[in-house]
Amino acid sequence: MRIFDPHIHMTSRTTDDYQAMHTAGIRALVEPAFWLGQPRTSPASFHDYFDALLGWEPFRAAQYGIAHHCTIALNPKEANDPRCTPVLEELPRYLVKDSVVAVGEIGYDSMTPAEDTALAAQLQLAAEHGLPALVHTPHRDKLAGLHRTLDVIRESDLPPERVLLDHLNETTVEHATDSGCWLGFSIYPDTKMDEDRMVTLLRTHGTEKILVNSAADWGKSDPLATRRVGDAMLTAGFTDDDVDQVLWRNPITFYGLSGRLQVDTTPPPPLHQGNSILRGGE
Repeated sequence: MRIFDPHIHMTSRTTDDYQAMHTAGIRALVEPAFWLGQPRTSPASFHDYFDALLGWEPFRAAQYGIAHHCTIALNPKEANDPRCTPVLEELPRYLVKDSVVAVGEIGYDSMTPAEDTALAAQLQLAAEHGLPALVHTPHRDKLAGLHRTLDVIRESDLPPERVLLDHLNETTVEHATDSGCWLGFSIYPDTKMDEDRMVTLLRTHGTEKILVNSAADWGKSDPLATRRVGDAMLTAGFTDDDVDQVLWRNPITFYGLSGRLQVDTTPPPPLHQGNSILRGGE
C-alpha cells in the first residue's frame, strides 16, 4: 500500500514518526503552514517557519525516504492578529519556491471580517501564481462556514476545481460535492473523522476527488491515520485500486495542479546548513 498524506504538520512530530510512517507505506506528504499553538508576534517569525518548511523538514523527511512538499499562507486564526497580517505582503516570494504546491491553509476559524480579507487575498495569490489552494473549513459552525467559504471562492479568480476543501464531515460533504471543489477529510481523534465514518462516507460518495489526511500536529493525533483508513477500506470490501486512488492518486492529481510535485526521493546530503538529524554525535 502506497500512501500520500496530503495534510500533516511534521514540524510538530519526531523522527520516530517519520520512521513509522515509512514502515506503514507513506512515501509522500504535504505540510501546510498552520498555527503553531503559540501566537506569533511578527511577520519575521513566519519567515523562519516558512524557511523550515522549505529546508529543514524536506531534509528530515528525505532521511526516511519520504518526499516532502508544503503549502504556504497566513492561517485563518492568525489572520485576526494585526501583528501577523503584514506577512501577506511577503507571501509572493515564498509562493515561487519549487516545493510549494499550494496556497494554504487558508479559510475560516471564527468567520471574522479579517478572515474574509485574508481568504480573498490569498485565493487571488493562488490564481496569480498558478497554484491550487488548500482551504480550512472551520471547526465550529461548519455548514455556515462552508457556505461562506464557497461564496468567497465563487467571487475569486480561482476555479473551484483548483480548490481543496478540507476538514469536511457528514454535515458538509453534500454541499462541498456540489461546489465542484476537491474534498478533504481529516482522520483525527475526537474532533474530526475516524476511519469507520470515512469508510461509510466513501461507500456513499465514491472515491473520486476525495483526499484523506491525518492532519497530525502538536495535539492528540496519529500520523498513521491514513494507513488505518486504507486497512479499513480493504476490510470493508474496497479494492486495492480503490485504496490506491484515495490514498495516492487523488493527492497526486490535486497537488500536481501546481506543476511542481516530485514524489521520487533522492538520498539527502549528510547535513542541512551544517546540521544533521543526529544529536550528540557526528
